[in-house]
Amino acid sequence: MTTLDHPLVDRARHLAADLLAPHAARVDQEGVPASHIEAIRRSGLLGVSAPREYGGWAAPAAVARRTAEILAGACCSTWFVQTQHHTPVATLAASEGPVRERLLGPLARGELLSGVAYAHLRAYPRTPVRVSGERGGLRFDGRVPWYTGWGLNDVMLLAGIAEGGEAVFAFTEAREQPGLRPSAPMRLAALTASSTVSLELDGLWLPPESVALRVPYEEWAVKDRAKAVSASPAVFGITEAALALLDDEVAGPLRTRVGAVRSRAYELADTPVTDATLAERLALRIDAAELMRTATTAAVVAGGGRSLALTGTAQRLAREALFLLVQGQTAESRGAHLDLLTSKAP
Repeated sequence: MTTLDHPLVDRARHLAADLLAPHAARVDQEGVPASHIEAIRRSGLLGVSAPREYGGWAAPAAVARRTAEILAGACCSTWFVQTQHHTPVATLAASEGPVRERLLGPLARGELLSGVAYAHLRAYPRTPVRVSGERGGLRFDGRVPWYTGWGLNDVMLLAGIAEGGEAVFAFTEAREQPGLRPSAPMRLAALTASSTVSLELDGLWLPPESVALRVPYEEWAVKDRAKAVSASPAVFGITEAALALLDDEVAGPLRTRVGAVRSRAYELADTPVTDATLAERLALRIDAAELMRTATTAAVVAGGGRSLALTGTAQRLAREALFLLVQGQTAESRGAHLDLLTSKAP
């Protein structure tokens, strides 16, 4: 079976064509509805990479990437809510604690939807969220700057730094509770529809059986760095959607360049991470971002004044591209991208 023949790719295409793309303009203005999340649950896409023995598909990475491209290109807000789910699934699949048996099956089968609250770990040695022992369990204090899917997720994977520089990941319900208080939903230039909030943690207590991972920060950071410098499939999905709005004469040369970057980025994604390939991965991430920026700008230019209507696809894709320029950003990727942009300056 090829990637194109995989049932989940076919399901993603049908979801995109029949539900996500037709309603993307409304979702952009009003928010991701529960009915969209229910459709994602029923599709099986939440278990794309989950182990078969827990009800998932254990699909190849190429399938996960292609389905992500399709969803992001159709409705980036819906893609962004559901993409949070895949890190908790992967974390549980590698875990040996009791929380694996409690949650991995429901998450793999789409019975539960999970969000994530761990990007703040990249601020280390600053510790926006601190973890300490209390009453035989764990106490979380601090502030999570970004949490996506509030009101849509059932559970969250929350991370903080314990004494000695240990990163601790634990699950809790995604609801207001003693020690956990959400902000009002953020108003963003793009993906406001994703229901993103900040979380104030003031003595949130979690039992030891909620812990999915405890690992020295440096060990976690090595794996996270490889992920953070890699090109996101969503970038290619938005680019593909923008190119579809252009005449072949304009889109053709861009499509050729995108294909070359995409092919090499995914080739590297399927190989072990080495110090020698990290720089190339980052360069490809930036190349992909610049091609996305070019394609979405071209779509706005080609559409003229009508591109600026809030119902227009081109302006929505351009705003979503702005979001993806900084999504998953680290100091390293930011610096490299800025170096490229300033080197191009007249």
